[in-house]
Amino acid sequence: MSGLIALLDDVAAIAKVAAASVDDVVGQAVKASSKAAGAVIDDAAVTPKYVHGFDASRELPIVWKIARGSIFNKLVILLPVALALSAFAPFLIYPLLMLGGGYLCYEGAEKVWHAISPAHHDQAEAVAKKEATGAHLEEQKVKGAIKTDFILSAEIMTIVLSSLPEGQPVWIEAAALAVAGLLITVAVYGAVALIVKADDLGLAMADHGRLGLTRRLGRFIVNAMPYFLQLLIIVGTAAMIWVGGSILVHGLEVLGWPLPYDTIHHIAVDVAHRVPERLEGAVEWLVTAGLDGVIGLIVGAVLIPLVSAASGLFGGSKEEAH
Repeated sequence: MSGLIALLDDVAAIAKVAAASVDDVVGQAVKASSKAAGAVIDDAAVTPKYVHGFDASRELPIVWKIARGSIFNKLVILLPVALALSAFAPFLIYPLLMLGGGYLCYEGAEKVWHAISPAHHDQAEAVAKKEATGAHLEEQKVKGAIKTDFILSAEIMTIVLSSLPEGQPVWIEAAALAVAGLLITVAVYGAVALIVKADDLGLAMADHGRLGLTRRLGRFIVNAMPYFLQLLIIVGTAAMIWVGGSILVHGLEVLGWPLPYDTIHHIAVDVAHRVPERLEGAVEWLVTAGLDGVIGLIVGAVLIPLVSAASGLFGGSKEEAH
């Protein structure tokens, strides 16, 4: 009997340790996921365009296909690569993070350029639509979305990996990365599904609502969605440029060149001291984010012609990736 009691005590102790480990994994995953906010916002902002122009009945299936591809990207391809980097080549994490930061700067700056000079981009998109229709067009769009997601997912997983505590068991690191990847995917594509179906919900409310308030709310949703999507694109672009610049500035500091980081920090602190004390923290953050964004935009603007030249050299085009 005493042996059975001792066994039960051991099982309870093991269960307690396992529960604490699960809590630790989830806590690390949530905390690390928040560091990738800029890339996550951009992922949510970019994806709705891939279902634009399709029949309403195909919107959710397309979102599901992209989400499934995103999970495969994160858990099957990127997770083992991240664990291998952490175990055998941790010195490569920040260079790869900066490479991803440069990509975010480039994508953000390219979107700004697209907004300033849309004619070339619109023409390329029109040609692509003429070349593919129906099921083939859907397949092409899904493949393009998953390809774009892979790049953003690589950046997200690298950010999450760099945010995890060092020196912990590999299984906790793997579990935290997996949980973070799943949380981010559910958040992104759940939000995308809501966004793409919001206009249908608004139409249903406007046409079939029993109350006048319900019908007015439905009409408001339908009328507001184009503006909301435009705002989402602007926020996503700004987040890309800010996060990309921030990653580059912080990466340079870690790799031994702290001048950009120190300069931005000193400017932000100096400006913050000129406002009331209760606003200092917010002002310092805003100035830091703004200057990081300026650096990100400059780096992205420099990369645009370089990427275009490289695409031309290898016979590809930027549009093919989208």
